[in-house]
Amino acid sequence: MAGTMLAVMLGLFALSVPVAVAIGLAAVLGIVEFTRFPLIVAAQQIYVALDRFPLAAIPFFILAGNLMEVGGISRRLVGFARAVVGGIQGGLAVTCVLTCMIFAAISGSSVATTFAIGAILVPALQRLGYPAAFAGSLQATAAELGVVIPPSIPMILYGVATQTSIPELFIAGFGPGLLIGAALSATVLVWCRLTGWGKQDGEGRDGLLPATRHAFWALLMPVIVLGGIYGGITTPTEASVIAVIYALVVGLLIHRELRPAALWGVFRRSVITSSVIMFIIATAGLFSWLLNRQRVPDMMAEWLVATFGSPGLFLLGVNLFLFVVGMFIETSASIIVLGPILAPAAVRFGIDPVHFGTVMVVNLALGMVTPPFGVNLFAAAQVAETGVDKMMRYLPAFIAVIVACLMVISYVPAISLFLRDAVYR
Repeated sequence: MAGTMLAVMLGLFALSVPVAVAIGLAAVLGIVEFTRFPLIVAAQQIYVALDRFPLAAIPFFILAGNLMEVGGISRRLVGFARAVVGGIQGGLAVTCVLTCMIFAAISGSSVATTFAIGAILVPALQRLGYPAAFAGSLQATAAELGVVIPPSIPMILYGVATQTSIPELFIAGFGPGLLIGAALSATVLVWCRLTGWGKQDGEGRDGLLPATRHAFWALLMPVIVLGGIYGGITTPTEASVIAVIYALVVGLLIHRELRPAALWGVFRRSVITSSVIMFIIATAGLFSWLLNRQRVPDMMAEWLVATFGSPGLFLLGVNLFLFVVGMFIETSASIIVLGPILAPAAVRFGIDPVHFGTVMVVNLALGMVTPPFGVNLFAAAQVAETGVDKMMRYLPAFIAVIVACLMVISYVPAISLFLRDAVYR
């Protein structure tokens, strides 16, 4: 049954059927052809898949990110990051990475990060002589940090799908996020030295003190949101609501750059984005339920243990598999379908489920910047007004950096777990 459902799903993907529809049709076929359940069970399981309190955080974090984009918060974060690192050769490129890291600590979405930060920094990079394709490639790759550094929508999905603590997953994302951010920053600095780009990056930037004062309310936002979670004051869902309220207050009353007339567009865009994700969660949840009914996760765990034999080989095999999956299947669907299958096998190998969750999220996030379906890739190409084919001249180097970081994260669990163990153990 599982093989047939998978073949149907992949066939529908090849025909350009939307991800959620393809997964749902494959699941319905499995119910009709391979079980005795009435078809109404599909509606019931779709409801069950969505009837989970932590999932309510997703639309609120998306809305918070969109409010930041139009409320002047993202522009102030760019100014602060530029004041910190913009004075060196290649500093504006490093500013792109640093701003994405800070924005990621509020939004939870890589696409939102691409548009919010890219709309400001990509034109600035081009004005200072960076090629448009390089600027787009850098923005697409740096925006991946939006799903690694907490709060992270994919980590919420992994936590729900595998019954893993979401606050522990969030705090485990800091180490990998900082590692990837540092590696990308070092890469662009060396690149700028070799090419001569970025010699005028320090022109027109504010001093550190004025920039910090200007960005104070923007910088306070992740402190309030994440501090509430790790201080045990709020759940991630409650923190997401606080993020929305904070973004509204700052945008409307403090910065006064968020016009009431713009709210309809922000709400509309947030609803559309959230609906797409929730549709995928619903049908992927149905698909995953069918696999569980057929004991596919248990059988896969037994097969993986017998095939790989050691944790090191298992992680290598899973990373290769997830890298290919991420190129063709949307991240949310991959996590909900594959998380319950692969996580039990990881536990049998003695791998901490929180560590495995960070490995899975970082790996699948690579799919956002790899052809043919990388959503960050196309978003950044739109912002940079360039073609994906031109970006491919620069993109492989950035992907290689993240792959190298992924290998380090996979085989050095302390990178993911040292903060978790310090706070929760």
